Amino acid sequence: MKSARFATLCLAAACVCISPALADGHAEKAVKARKAMMQVVAFNLGPLGAMAKGEAEYDAEAASTFAKNLEVLSKMNTAAMWPAGSDNSVLGDKTRALPAAWAEGSTVMEKHQAWTTASTQLAAVAGDGLDALKGAIGDVGKSCGGCHDNYRAEKK
Repeated sequence: MKSARFATLCLAAACVCISPALADGHAEKAVKARKAMMQVVAFNLGPLGAMAKGEAEYDAEAASTFAKNLEVLSKMNTAAMWPAGSDNSVLGDKTRALPAAWAEGSTVMEKHQAWTTASTQLAAVAGDGLDALKGAIGDVGKSCGGCHDNYRAEKK
């Protein structure tokens, strides 16, 4: 619990420190950076999903590599990519991030922790066989949806 409070405090402090930079286009750069990160996540998650669904042959080494990449990405400090004012109410169609992510009572940090936990668990077993991969990948998808369902606008 202390860890979650500390992470929230760090995120809030980062947002306060970064806010003056918004005037020079930092928010738009942050959106580009987080979209790029999401593409890297999708690049690594895609083959794992294909293996789990039987759309691609299971490869223990590749599964392990992709899963470890996801784990690293989930543990990366991305606070600078999420400054206040980088939501769709401010930047319009440049982002699908909803203002609710920054609102009082937001559960973004808990959702992020769920992704980190699921990614770490997946990385631990992805190379141990197809059944192990199948057993762990669903939690990663659920954790992604936990944030996207609540804090991302629908595609237009």
